[in-house]
Amino acid sequence: MSKIQDIYKVVSNEKLCPKFYRLCFDAPSIVKTAQPGQFIHIRVDQGLEPFFRRPFCVYRAKKYVEIFYEVVGLGTKILSEKKKGDDIDVVGPVGTPFSLPAKEVKTVVMIGGGIGVAPFLPFTDILKKRKLELILLYGGRTKDYVFNMKEFKSNGCKVHITTDDGSAGTKGRIDKLFSKIPIDSEKTFVYTCGPTPMMAAVQKFTQQHGLRGEGSCEEVMACALGACLGCSIKTTKGFKTVCYDGPVFDLDELIF
Repeated sequence: MSKIQDIYKVVSNEKLCPKFYRLCFDAPSIVKTAQPGQFIHIRVDQGLEPFFRRPFCVYRAKKYVEIFYEVVGLGTKILSEKKKGDDIDVVGPVGTPFSLPAKEVKTVVMIGGGIGVAPFLPFTDILKKRKLELILLYGGRTKDYVFNMKEFKSNGCKVHITTDDGSAGTKGRIDKLFSKIPIDSEKTFVYTCGPTPMMAAVQKFTQQHGLRGEGSCEEVMACALGACLGCSIKTTKGFKTVCYDGPVFDLDELIF
């Protein structure tokens, strides 16, 4: 059995925009096995506080592993202070990844809100090889939540941005961008990750137009093994854990 917990060295930790950071660490074993949509579980400090690990989607896994995060509490504040050469204790990769679109699909639409954009970059690394039309719809609260997204663009993504206050991109919630989605039940597939209200809006739109899709859920995960049941969510097939059964689910399966 391959080892899923180890200590790795931080390579870099940079601020991408006022609200988001990118941490890079040297983990060849994760680079080899990580799939888009999976996550890693990081123990940010060796002390008792914070006690639980923190989950982060794999933002990229090429030479090094990268995570994309926002400082929202003690755990991520400690993480933001990590420097080159520091050790981090990581479990992963774990979780159910995105499935690849069927052969008949010609357009892939990725819809991310805030930190929910994270799992889509490694996905575009794979999808670009299939010469699909790639569309990224991104929603942030303000311009402080918007970064240049040059890596998405270099992978051929058409990037559309909205902010709640209009300080960057289109003003309003992300549903203002749904007109960018080609309505074709056979050739268009939708992937989404972000706040629950946003994902609920995406689900409503796809169901109204007969589109298929997958959603990656964001929940607090204490164990990442499906044991504590703390990240359980309601689905059409009963309660499931985001860490073990997900984080990726068929979009129609989710109940918001």
